[in-house]
Amino acid sequence: MSNNAEFSSANAADRPAVLEHTRNIGIAAHIDAGKTTCTERVLFYSGVVHKIGEVHEGSATTDWMEQERERGITITSAAISCGWTTSEGPNAGIPHRI
Repeated sequence: MSNNAEFSSANAADRPAVLEHTRNIGIAAHIDAGKTTCTERVLFYSGVVHKIGEVHEGSATTDWMEQERERGITITSAAISCGWTTSEGPNAGIPHRI
């Protein structure tokens, strides 16, 4: 496979992406650390959604099960796809701390 291989994700089937520009990111943290909140911001700032979903309101994009929305907790894992045009990504300018 060449470095210029192209693929299409389910959410962006009409816009092929160069594989060398693809980044896979996993978010893992302790309970109530803000994983879903972080994911919602990535979706918003990358332009995938036009409103930030909130866990406590039951409107988080990745909390799709009825029980997740009712209880305000994430039960299942979720995969999302997003893109941006700058090499810095949607969180440019934010201090990178763990």
